[in-house]
Amino acid sequence: MNNQTLKSTTVLAKNPQYLYDDIFHEDSNENYKKAIQIARTCVSNFLKDNKTPFSGIKPEALQSIFNTIDFDKPLESYESLFEEVETLYVNHATAFHLPNYIAHLNCPVVIPALAAEVLISAINSSQDTYDQSAGGTFMERKLISWTGNQVGFGTDCDGVFNAGGSQSNLMGLLLARDYYAIKYLKHNIKIDGNPPEAKRFKIFVSEKAHFSNLKNSSLMGLGEQAIIKIKTDDRFRMIPDLLEKAIVKEQKSGNIPIAIIGTAGTTDFGNLDPLYDLGKIAKAYNLWYHIDAAYGCGLLLTNKYRHLLNGIESADSVTIDYHKSFFQPISSSAFIVKNKLHLNIIKHHADYLNPKDQDYDELPAQINKSIMQSTRRFDALKLWCTLRLLGRDKLGEYTETIIETAKKTAVMLDTENDFELLSHSDLGALVFRYRPESNKAHSTCMMNQHIKKTMFFSGEVLVASTKVNDEFYLKFTILNPITTINHTKNIIKTIRSYGQEYLQAI
Repeated sequence: MNNQTLKSTTVLAKNPQYLYDDIFHEDSNENYKKAIQIARTCVSNFLKDNKTPFSGIKPEALQSIFNTIDFDKPLESYESLFEEVETLYVNHATAFHLPNYIAHLNCPVVIPALAAEVLISAINSSQDTYDQSAGGTFMERKLISWTGNQVGFGTDCDGVFNAGGSQSNLMGLLLARDYYAIKYLKHNIKIDGNPPEAKRFKIFVSEKAHFSNLKNSSLMGLGEQAIIKIKTDDRFRMIPDLLEKAIVKEQKSGNIPIAIIGTAGTTDFGNLDPLYDLGKIAKAYNLWYHIDAAYGCGLLLTNKYRHLLNGIESADSVTIDYHKSFFQPISSSAFIVKNKLHLNIIKHHADYLNPKDQDYDELPAQINKSIMQSTRRFDALKLWCTLRLLGRDKLGEYTETIIETAKKTAVMLDTENDFELLSHSDLGALVFRYRPESNKAHSTCMMNQHIKKTMFFSGEVLVASTKVNDEFYLKFTILNPITTINHTKNIIKTIRSYGQEYLQAI
């Protein structure tokens, strides 16, 4: 027996609880406090030390460090653990909170929500049944009701928190399919699977709608062929007249239109489909109307720009991503339906969890509303703490600031002769590229690819990119109220500088 084994055996003999010091329980409080303190220092260092949004480390350099890790040899202390975590992760984590990060739909987060994360993880409630969550059940339900009220739904609305917008879009499409089958075909898909008619089901979306619609249609057995993409206008918003023509065309072809999906904030352009007009068409043709407001849901918080969502109240279901536009940590999202009875379509009973004979007024169960998650984090607490401490209006002011910075940045890009802006934005996404007159003999796409890659590995500025008509473009996603017009002006200067550097080198 070696000295370390002898020491461990001696300590365990004197204190049987020693074996369980790393399990969170009443006798491990000191160990917990120590771990949390070191983690807090790690976060503080992340804030203090990061002056640029990325370290610039190359994947191969990071991989070489990971290759040295051996899980069969545990570390000896929390200090050494978090030192390793800093080396492998924290020192190279993308700093979404910095103004020079304007790449993807990652918002900075508010402190009350971060504090809530500590409680969520430690207490570890599961939101599927009342006996696992108690007050958490009612907190989630009240926040769902509040969100439905902001949307414009009545007291019959309902919903559930979930992992993200793609999952909410799946729920919307699934309800659309199953509702149509039950109401018009007298067929229960949940029990009997897709009916023969399902191969003729058609769902109408903008050509700029989220890719999850295609994936979800495939997962549901309808295939991507069920998705009909409708062309957009010069602001990349669905054109209602073309939508109606497409519906009529599919009907004449013997197909079965079942749903329209409107987009309240496209990922690339941050623009909203004409929601009111789409709602009128959905009603005229008796189609399920789902609105993907994963990005645009922040408009619910602002009085100045709330009108951009006019028509959202006519939807049958809505996707909300609090972790995109309510300044919440990932994940924090919700699926909301206007009529709570529609959620009965996805209800499934298990005797060990939510039996049929249970009184759900007496013992409510959120699992009856979820399609993919039984065990589910109490993410609603983050939004609860945020709204109770900061309030809707303050969050709305953040959103207004973001929109106004994006407007000023769009004007600046429009007036610069060497930049090409594709569209102004309702929210904060701007697609553009550097295109100086002197570049006519060279590839604009290759130059902008060089600019993005060089900025990324310098770590100083992170922007996104996309393709429009097979052409490569840069993209600003302004989602931080701390980002000002001076920041975006300097980023534009940096882009120009790398572009000129590229031209001089070829």
